[in-house]
Amino acid sequence: MDLFGESGGPVRIAGRELARDELLGWASAVAAEIRGADAVAVHATATAETVAAVVGGVLAGVPVVPLPPDSGPAERAHVLGDSGASLLLAAGGAERADGEPPLVPVDALPRNGSERTGADAGATAMILYTSGTTGAPKGVLISRGAIAAGLDALAEAWAWTPGDVLVHGLPLFHVHGLVLGVLGALRVGSPLVHTGRPKPEAYAAAAQDDGGSLFFGVPTVWSRTAADPAAARALRGARLLVSGSAPLPVPVFERLADLTGHRPVERYGMTETLITVSARAAGDRRPGYVGTPLPGVETRLAAEDGGPVPHDGETPGELHVRAPLLFKGYLNRPEATAESFAGDGWFRTGDIAAIGPDGWHRIVGRASTDLIKSGGYRIGAGEIENALLAHPAVREAAVVGTPHDDLGEQVTAYVVADGVGEKQLIDFVAGSLSVHKRPRVVHLVDSLPRNAMGKVVKTRLAP
Repeated sequence: MDLFGESGGPVRIAGRELARDELLGWASAVAAEIRGADAVAVHATATAETVAAVVGGVLAGVPVVPLPPDSGPAERAHVLGDSGASLLLAAGGAERADGEPPLVPVDALPRNGSERTGADAGATAMILYTSGTTGAPKGVLISRGAIAAGLDALAEAWAWTPGDVLVHGLPLFHVHGLVLGVLGALRVGSPLVHTGRPKPEAYAAAAQDDGGSLFFGVPTVWSRTAADPAAARALRGARLLVSGSAPLPVPVFERLADLTGHRPVERYGMTETLITVSARAAGDRRPGYVGTPLPGVETRLAAEDGGPVPHDGETPGELHVRAPLLFKGYLNRPEATAESFAGDGWFRTGDIAAIGPDGWHRIVGRASTDLIKSGGYRIGAGEIENALLAHPAVREAAVVGTPHDDLGEQVTAYVVADGVGEKQLIDFVAGSLSVHKRPRVVHLVDSLPRNAMGKVVKTRLAP
């Protein structure tokens, strides 16, 4: 099966533009160079070379392993060794450690190849590695068919057409920036403007100078955009602002809506599932909610004992997903693959959610860090974080459960704020939420630890 449409617009990466035919000709030359390899690693910088290398792997039917450019030596060695990548694709002159696979200098290859592939839908297109927060990163096997089904569902949900101009500046080694943000544009046929970095001023320039209509960002990007009124107002001519990879704080949603005239579309997904739940371009968009399942996707909530959880919009449970978008398994990890499924094809996401009677999903957070069990109550950290962020002095907030002799866990907040004290913030939350949800401890900090996608890494929080 072919992942790409028959025609489409150009691709521009950090100011370097390639016509579609030039990109596919370059990628075809890459495909001819790597055909027959078991897997290839790509040094995934935000460059045209990365796009040509990834597309070349897809054309050759060879699994692509994106390597984050900022990965440390141990992580890089693990990914290369675990994936079995036999070649490393990068621009000539890229650093290569002893023992790493031979380098294929992508920039030295011609632009006139004609290789295409007929690999079937079940073939592995990508091996994407998890963040490794609970051990060594695991390789997630993503099939060609899953990518095609996921992108087609999003095109329908977001009314994404060749007439759009997609703009983003996200890293090219995750689902968001690479699968949605590059392969999506190539499949739909829309031009792509990658800004190099996801800066508000770059998004504003793309909106005004390039006719940007569809914008992808993570909450950090949208928070910074909302804090830059001139850049935000420049997006008024856009068609759709999409936020993902982490929950968008309600105050940021509301400020974006006020400044840009657009209520952002939020969506939910994981490396293992691609995007499974989303608000729609033509439908409602609710702050704090990620929408309803995409076509072909089933969801359910499970209690800790495995029993069902009512869809009342309030009761949290672990979100399970069943869909044709699911991954094929973890590479070399049959036990981990088996443990991640609850039977009958239901994947355990590890995320805690609440589902309303109308099917709208609200993500509470990770079961391991965002579900707080305090005094017999089950409390979602996200609700308290949004309450804190509603305070005008608060810039960032992260909430976790910490040990408490009487309650089991207490609600503890880490807050970046100006000119406000711990008691004021506790009282502020108590004024809008139930008393048992108020933070018992607030740590005022200079910053919160975040990963490359802007997600707060709660395991690294310390008073």
